[in-house]
Amino acid sequence: MKILYFAWVRQKIGYAEEINTPPLNVKTAEQLIDWLIGLSEGHAEAFANRSTIRIAIDQQFAEPNDSIVKAVEVAFFPPVTGG
Repeated sequence: MKILYFAWVRQKIGYAEEINTPPLNVKTAEQLIDWLIGLSEGHAEAFANRSTIRIAIDQQFAEPNDSIVKAVEVAFFPPVTGG
């Protein structure tokens, strides 16, 4: 699975994307975040306040409890504002 990070999420983790295979028991975006937190201090820092993270699964906005089972790509980014 391709995992993408944008804006300050990318800065805290240290890179914009990674290819990773989460364990089979990781079935939702929330569970993916739980697993990613254990990968590095940067991941833990980036996901410390989950309410500030938005999720897209295969380029569609998603919620934390949405399935990632068949996902090719999951992206994490801060809220987007216009103006």
